[in-house]
Amino acid sequence: MTDSRNGGDRSERARARRLADVFGAVLPETTSDERVTDSAADSERWYRENRPPHHE
Repeated sequence: MTDSRNGGDRSERARARRLADVFGAVLPETTSDERVTDSAADSERWYRENRPPHHE
């Protein structure tokens, strides 16, 4: 006897794969607040990269 949920899981995974092939990854695996980063260094780097020329 087969479990219909397994077939449904497989078809759902296949559907998700097809959607990802067409549209790419819609959502990242982790969000920015879940990643471990040095936020002070990141914000300083962002500031230096985006600082207006008249502030140099």
